[in-house]
Amino acid sequence: MSQHVNSAQPVPRHVAIIMDGNGRWAKKHGKPRIAGHHAGAETVLSIVEEATKCGVGYLTLFSFSTENWNRVESEVAGLMALFVRYLNSQVDALLKNDIRFRAVGQLEGLPRDLRLALERDMELSKNNGSLTLILALNYGGRDEIVHAARSLARQAASGSLRADDIDADKFSAALWTNDIPDPDLLIRTSGEMRISNFLLWQLAYSEIVVRPEFWPDFTPEIFRECLRDYAGRERRYGRSSEQLWAENGTGAASASLARAVRQENNC
Repeated sequence: MSQHVNSAQPVPRHVAIIMDGNGRWAKKHGKPRIAGHHAGAETVLSIVEEATKCGVGYLTLFSFSTENWNRVESEVAGLMALFVRYLNSQVDALLKNDIRFRAVGQLEGLPRDLRLALERDMELSKNNGSLTLILALNYGGRDEIVHAARSLARQAASGSLRADDIDADKFSAALWTNDIPDPDLLIRTSGEMRISNFLLWQLAYSEIVVRPEFWPDFTPEIFRECLRDYAGRERRYGRSSEQLWAENGTGAASASLARAVRQENNC
């Protein structure tokens, strides 16, 4: 049985995951690629449950990138059908478990049945609050930045915004994730060492954990290992450990405490 979060251990408020390796998992097991995506969908359910138990506030899953349209037509069609199937089958679980559902990306470019399922689940769960689950669908980090730049440029052209008043906060407010805090932790599976056009602006100060397992093999226990790894990091945001200590008594001491509790068999 999964253990709950240890109160002495810092838990990331927002975890983002690049769920990589479904196709390679399928190949390894002698199965078609779509079987890997089905197995990966089951992993999603277990990790959403574990994130809720561990006290994570936001969980963003890179589910379908703008580049994924370049895959073979049958695989893309199978993925779209899989998304609709799980959105339809899991809506009651979202409501029962107080999970708020969001989707970010160029949603207008998705099939109509998928858009309707997304809109329904977002509307039904909008007042939930234990965990916000965000699917990045038809998403590209560069596209999001371009979209935000165009929005600010239109405001400047209309006179409702002075160009000199544009700063990081205003730019963040123009992103699709404007009401979502930046990720504290990014997890990538399958051992790939890149962020693949995912949340390019938002990941500026995120801690990164890369795991060798393919996504279908990623378990709640491995997820907790990633949280313990995060807890042992010292987040300085350009400052020194000594500055953090002087400002609020955290820093090296708190990181040392976190490392001590990493050995415990819980979050």
